[in-house]
Order: sequence, then C-alpha cells, then structure tokens
Amino acid sequence: MTKPRLFSPLQLRGVTLRNRLVVAPMCQYSALDGYANDWHLVHLGRFALGGFGMVMVEATAVTPEGRITPGDVGLWDDAHIRPLARIAEFLRENGAVPAIQIAHAGRKASCARPWDGDLPLPAEDPQAWETVAPSAVAFDAGWPTPRALSMEDLAELRDSWRRAAERALEAGFDVVEVHAAHGYLLHEFLSPLSNKREDDYGGSLANRMRFPLEVVEAVRSVWPQDKPVFVRISSTDWVEEGWSAEDSVALAARLKALGVDVVDCSSGGMSVPRGAVKAGPGYQVPFAAKVRDEAAIATMAVGLITEPQMAETIIAEGQADLVALAREALANPQWPHHAYHALTGDRQDFHAWPVQSGFWLRNRERARAKAEAERLNVAD
Repeated sequence: MTKPRLFSPLQLRGVTLRNRLVVAPMCQYSALDGYANDWHLVHLGRFALGGFGMVMVEATAVTPEGRITPGDVGLWDDAHIRPLARIAEFLRENGAVPAIQIAHAGRKASCARPWDGDLPLPAEDPQAWETVAPSAVAFDAGWPTPRALSMEDLAELRDSWRRAAERALEAGFDVVEVHAAHGYLLHEFLSPLSNKREDDYGGSLANRMRFPLEVVEAVRSVWPQDKPVFVRISSTDWVEEGWSAEDSVALAARLKALGVDVVDCSSGGMSVPRGAVKAGPGYQVPFAAKVRDEAAIATMAVGLITEPQMAETIIAEGQADLVALAREALANPQWPHHAYHALTGDRQDFHAWPVQSGFWLRNRERARAKAEAERLNVAD
C-alpha cells in the first residue's frame, strides 16, 4: 500500500516534520499579562497527541501594546519563557515540532475578546492602550485613530521582534513564524490601504515591504541556521486597489533571499466591502500554489481545508508543501489519525497513535472484526 503523500516527512533545514499537517496559530485570549498557562498546554498538547507534524502557538505579542486583546500570550519579557518552554517540551516529547508565531497587532490592538464584543476597548477602560500603525488611519468606522510610528519607534520594534525570537529560542521552539498578515502591523505596512507614509517606508512596493523585511532580517539574524523561519502573509486584500497576489510573489522572493523557508499563505484582514472575500473550501490554496511556483519557495496552505482527500491532493499535486488546519483541528484534535485511516482504508493500523490510546483502539477494532466474522458465520 502506498503511503499518502500527506503523511510523508518534510525536512526544513535541520528540523524534520513527521507529516505535512500543521496546527495553525489560534488565539485563545486566555492569558494574563502575557503568560501562557495550563489552558494553552492542554489546548496545544492535544494536537501533538492527535498526530499533527507541527503545532504552532498562537499570535504571541512582541510588546504589550502589540496584543490584540488583554488576553493574548506575550514574549516581551523573559518571565514569559518558562510557561512556553513547558508547552514546547510537551509538543516535542509527543512527536510534533514545536512552533510559535510572533506578532504585533498594530491598529487592530487594544480590543475586547471576541466573546466580549470583539470591538476596540473604550479609551476610559483601564485595560485599553494607545494603538500604533504605519499611518494615522483608523481600521474602520468607529475605530480609534492610531498614532503613526516614528523612525525611533521602528527601531525599537525591530529590536522587540529580535528579542522575542531570542526568547522563543530559549523556550525551545524549533520554528518561528513572523506574522505579516490579517491586517496587523506588518501587513499594515505592506498594504496601500493602510500605509500612507511619504518616507522610505511608504509609497512604492519596495518601500512598503521595507519594514517587514527588516523585521524578518532581525529575526533570522538570531534564529539558528539549522532551524526554519516561516512568514505568514495575507496573499491578497481582496480589493483591486489593495495588496495583490502578484505583490505576494514579489515579497516571497525577497523573503527567500533573507533565509525564510516557508511562506504561510492566508488572506484578508483589511476592512473591505462586504462580500469581497470569496471564501469556500480550499479558497486560499491557489495563492499557496502561485507563490510556490513563481517565487520558488515552500508554502503552507490554509483556509477551509476540511477533508482528508483535499489535503492529500494539495500535497500530492505540489500546490503546497504543508497544510494547516485551525477550526477543523478544534473540532477533531485527532484529525491526522482519522485522515490516515480515511486515505488508506486501514482500520487496524494504530501505530501512529499514542500507545496509551492505540493499544485500546486496536483491541476495539479486533473485537469489531471478530464480531463481524461471527455474524457472517451465523448468517451462512
């Protein structure tokens, strides 16, 4: 029986993933003062037990002001290292490559948790803070106008990303992903919808790419050469006058030159007209395929990938090198194990499950097979 390509290992520098399935970073908004806790350990640990090749910690703020909400995990302080190290160790011990995404929310920061309204915190709220962005342009109607970043601010932020990467390394992560998507700070620099600067960091495509590339360069400078760096991008803003798939190819080529190993191809995040985003099963996969083909760099596909055969086709046809799941993983943390059975038809193979589970499941299947055989004998 030919093993599905989805379950073939992938080597990135000195790191090997046991398969091509990744748990995408999913904000839990459950930290206090940036500290990861037992919720994050259990939330993420179940995916390692479920068979994913890599598990990525949620968008982790490089500064307190870079949090989306007061509940975000952070890496702006050395004290944040220890609880994250516990998570990285558990993931590795259970076969998954431990990864972390580092981020700054920019003008979309200082918000209430989604289940508390998902809107900017009122200025008088003691948990609120001033937001920053490339330009003093609000995200949408009713949102506060951010403060435009100065040159001194940019230097400090570059250093914040670098120091966050150093802390991630100390915590034991093998992969770091720079978040440059979803309307957050680095995407705000890239998109002409949000970047109205008239200096070297605004205007032309090259200028708008400058700060994100400087951040990636700072991260790569402290990340070991035997460990990969990912960058998540919004492949398109979904409006003609915004960031485009062609821009993403140009950015990916520059990222490759800086030593980035994988471009994580998401989309959207800017305030655009209702209905502009054409969502559907696998709707972002063509972006991953385009970037992979035209920039000659490995990519990760994400977005409404729910069926094992769809994920297998993405890898087998060379549309992407990795497939990331988020909400589908929440619904079924053992998705990889079930997908393997679905693709191979082998209901007896439980070798990839944790032995504490696989032993009992194998016995269950044998009991089922025996009962079915006895039923057929009786019928005969």
